[in-house]
This record gives sequence, structure tokens and C-alpha cells, in this order.
Amino acid sequence: MTEQILDKLKILAEAAKYDVSCASSGHSRGNKDKGLGTAHGWGICHSFAEDGRCVSLLKIMLTNNCIYDCAYCVNRRSNDVWRTTFSVTELVELTMEFYRRNYIEGLFLSSGVVRNPDYTMERMVRVAKDLRTVHRYNGYIHLKSIPGASRELVSEAGRYADRLSVNIEIPTEENLKLLAPEKDFQSVFQPMSFISQGAIESAEERKKYRHAPRFAPAGQSTQLIVGATPETDSQILQLSTALYQRPTLKRVYYSGYIPINTGDSRLPALTTPPLVREHRLYQADWLMRFYSFRADEIVDDRNPNLDLELDPKLTYALRHPEMFPVDINRADYETILRVPGIGVKSAQLIVASRRYGKLNSEQLRKMGVVIKRAQYFITCNELAPFSVKEVRPEFLRKLFLPQKTAKEKSLEGQLEIQWQ
Repeated sequence: MTEQILDKLKILAEAAKYDVSCASSGHSRGNKDKGLGTAHGWGICHSFAEDGRCVSLLKIMLTNNCIYDCAYCVNRRSNDVWRTTFSVTELVELTMEFYRRNYIEGLFLSSGVVRNPDYTMERMVRVAKDLRTVHRYNGYIHLKSIPGASRELVSEAGRYADRLSVNIEIPTEENLKLLAPEKDFQSVFQPMSFISQGAIESAEERKKYRHAPRFAPAGQSTQLIVGATPETDSQILQLSTALYQRPTLKRVYYSGYIPINTGDSRLPALTTPPLVREHRLYQADWLMRFYSFRADEIVDDRNPNLDLELDPKLTYALRHPEMFPVDINRADYETILRVPGIGVKSAQLIVASRRYGKLNSEQLRKMGVVIKRAQYFITCNELAPFSVKEVRPEFLRKLFLPQKTAKEKSLEGQLEIQWQ
């Protein structure tokens, strides 16, 4: 690797770190016992496959040059930063060299927009095409589809990439136009539609021809920036709900706004990114995807934003004491899922196990139920009917707050005595 390529790698890997839609874990896996390869180094991030495997990716940009001047972006046209560009050959050879050394198992490629969207998209597609056809590379490839790119290029990208994604960034078009005047929702949603159409057409073709190539088999994803504009969590989750109705969209990623361009009056005066809010949005997103919650059940007109002190599932339970306690031995699966302290696997075990007899608290604990949390929202074979209705939601809220005062700890002790 030449010094020039190394300099480009440092700049373009640093420029790519703000895109979270490859699910980077931030983990650093070192080389032990003279093993082959290491995950240390510029641009190495980690993504998790559907089967739980951790996959190392080269997270890189083709270029950090950009014709757009988006207020929230470190690579915007008006910023005074080092600019550089990989040629297609350089990036292909770099990827193959990293792969042969066992540094990576895949590529996550994004880019600034040079000249126009189609010119940039064509170069990104060439990278993926050369890897697949020239080097016969069969590893994971995730390409960022450029907003405004033509259908032909998006369709070609889907033939070589495992996953495609288009970042929406700002949840409402009004605020997107404010912070990114050159963009609009049509330029973002049109490539997303092209990806969906390509996947549907590919699925139909594979019904007729079993060996027909698959189109972006890992689907598509997108990213929303949280905190750069005044949208409520309700608006963000309603948008996510609409996006999940698309047949090929697998994940919506939420990125807390990082105050990079502090001199721009259009941006909020933050000193740190809203990481707690970002975390709560991921929890709410998880509830919608796996727990059958609707967005309007998690946030509503009276409570448009998520509680930053308590997780969304617990907050929902405290707001709806009339739903509890749930009889573990009688309730259906969907109702059991709404109990704080009970996850998907635990709920499945409960439904499967109670066919052979009534369940008690010890059995629930062995199934992974967090009894310390769930006990206020359930009844079972032996637990007393001492629920959220008797304890009062206000009391439980204080009880579940992360840092309890001495008075609250005393209240908790009194409650445990009553349970005994």
C-alpha cells in the first residue's frame, strides 16, 4: 500500500464514520495468538448478519468532494476540509488487499456527490461490478444509492450489491429544504422506489427461473438524523412506520445529530449529540418491529416525545395501568409481549410451557423474565395480585428511575416487605 493510498484511506474513512446505517458496533477485535488478520485500523467497522455473525466491513467513501452544501454534513461544499478521491481501480485493489489479509469480510461504500448523481453512482457501481466480475469477489457489499440517481444505475447496482440504502436524513421535507436546499424528498424516495421495484421484479423472475440473479438480497435501509431539526419523536416514528410498509426496507437507523458545523445558524446550539434520545428511538423501533406496537401507542398527541428516563415499553405500561395485571397463564402471546421485563423468547417459552401446567415466578425467572420489573404487571400461579393499579404508576415511575434517592430506596424496601 503506497503512502498516497494510505493518506486517502485516512481521510475517506474518517469522512464515512458519520453514516451509521451499516450498524457499526464500535468494537475493536485484536489479533491474538498469531491469528490471521486484525480488525484494528482505519475504516474497519462491524455489522451483524441475520444469523448473529459479526462481519468486519471496510467503511469508506469513494470521495468526500461534494456539490451539495447540506448544513449538517461534515463534507459539505463550504467546509474547509482535506478533499480527496479514490479512483475505481484504487478502491477495488484496496478492498481486495484488505480481504486477502483477512482484515475485512465486506465493503460499505458511500460517497459525496461529484458533478451530478448519475456520474457518482456510475463510479460506485463500477467498483462493485469490478469486484464481482473481475476479481470474483463474493463477500458482502453495501452501496449507498445516491439521491437523484437514475433507475438504470440503481438497477445495475442491485445486481452486484447485497444491500442498497438511501439516507433520508431529515424527517420532514420542509426542514430538509431548510438544511439541504439542493435536495427534496422526491430525489430521496425515487431511488428507494427503484430498489423496491427491482426486488419485486427479481422475485417474480426467480419464480420462473430458479437460477435468476437476485436483486439486493439483503434489502435496503435508510438513516434519519435526530436533533438537527425540531421534529418530535412522534413524527419520526410515524415516518418509520410508513417506511416499514415498503416490502424491501429492512432497517431505519437513527443518528443523533453531531454538532460539527457549529457556526451555522440553521442548526441547534448543541454541545453533545442527543445519544439518549437516539437510544430511546431504537428501543421504540424495536417495539414496532418485534412487539406489535403501533407508533401512536408509544407516542401520542399528549406525549409527542419519548421519555428519556424510562424505556418506551415501561412508559407505555405506566400510562395504561388498565391493561394490567396480565395473567401469565391465560393471556395471549401479543398481550404477554407488552409486559415490561418479558421479551420475545420469554413470551414464546411461556405460551409453549403453560400447556403442561400453571407457571410460577421461579419458572418465569428461568425463562428469562425480569421478575424485578415484571412483578408489578403480572399475576401467575403464586404471585399476589399486587399490581400497578394498587402501587400507582407515579410510585413505580420513581421506583424505576435509574438513580434512586435514599427516600426512594426506603420506599422500595417497604414495598418488598408488603410483598413478603
